[in-house]
Amino acid sequence: MTAWLMYQGDDPKRVGGGYDDYSASHYSWDERVPNAEKVKVGDEIVLWNGQTLLGMSVIESIEVGSGTKDLSTCPTCGKADIAERKTMTPKYRCWNQECKVEFAEPTVETVPVATYRSRYEPGWVDLRGIVSGAELRALCVMPKSQNALRELRWEDFRKRVETGKNSTPLDIIDSTREIIVGGHTKTTVRVRKGQPAFRAALLDQFGEVCAFTGPMPAFVLEAAHLYSYAANGKHHPDGGLLLRRDVHRLFDLGQIAIDPHSLTLDVSPRARAYADYDKLHGQAMTVALTNAHRKWITKHWSMHRNGADSTS
Repeated sequence: MTAWLMYQGDDPKRVGGGYDDYSASHYSWDERVPNAEKVKVGDEIVLWNGQTLLGMSVIESIEVGSGTKDLSTCPTCGKADIAERKTMTPKYRCWNQECKVEFAEPTVETVPVATYRSRYEPGWVDLRGIVSGAELRALCVMPKSQNALRELRWEDFRKRVETGKNSTPLDIIDSTREIIVGGHTKTTVRVRKGQPAFRAALLDQFGEVCAFTGPMPAFVLEAAHLYSYAANGKHHPDGGLLLRRDVHRLFDLGQIAIDPHSLTLDVSPRARAYADYDKLHGQAMTVALTNAHRKWITKHWSMHRNGADSTS
């Protein structure tokens, strides 16, 4: 599989102007973007805004469609290698080595294009600010590339995220990739439809209680799936718990797991380095669980603890 660094800046043209992006769930491009057809299901997708890392996941599906795109070209040579200048006139210059003409306005043509929309919400890891833009450029296979889709040196990138400043484990990326590559195709699309209703049902069932830390205001409680949504794609009535946002993320990353035998919390050494999480280790759940809950908890435990010491 390949890891891709994909640009998602604040350019309004990317939202409502041809690209419909939302960093935590989907990213779009078209056939005229270099490397457009090389991106595959199961590839790692790493998003940045030109200044810093935003987050990453594994591509679960790619929808292929059709649309149109306004293509700006040099009025002299017809090439698209042009740049807008902020302070100089004429406003535009052609960077084609055989042209280099300056001009006021480009030629604009609306052309048909194949479109691509990737989805990757189940494995999304928010990494905003952890790695700088300069570091990300250096971690590309071609560091001087200006393409919106650039190939990353995956092992070097992973080492930087997991061991550098503000280190974050990426075990969930491995688990998500194995699930997706094991049974998903380009036509598989799973959106978290029904998430609000799923959360409402959990509030009815458990009340305003975080299953790990106890009573909490409803507005800080999130509906956490006990299973991989990437693999299942459904909201099971006994497949969720209410969790405070921070412990929800740790649970998704496998840094907190529930021992299916004792129904106590198993917190990784990395998380236990922080007093607030260390005190959760070995604690019992704060809500009563059913046998159906135990089934999902066992699957989560197998994904994150099998083959390893339960405290690692």
